[in-house]
Amino acid sequence: MRAYNYLEAQQDFSTVLDTAMSQDVIIVKNNGRKFRITPIMDTEISSPFDVAGINTDITTNEIIEIMRESREFTIR
Repeated sequence: MRAYNYLEAQQDFSTVLDTAMSQDVIIVKNNGRKFRITPIMDTEISSPFDVAGINTDITTNEIIEIMRESREFTIR
């Protein structure tokens, strides 16, 4: 974690932002109030359904059959 006072952060804000990419950054104002700088990564902006796939040996037909069996089991 890296802490900057308000004047330091104001004078070299670019460094503050660069530091925030690798560690927590806290800015402390003269009155003692503290603020955390947190980067927003591109992955945070994407859809929560946008996930990486996995490679398996299972076929689409096998998945459909498993789903059918599951539905038949819960209906009874």
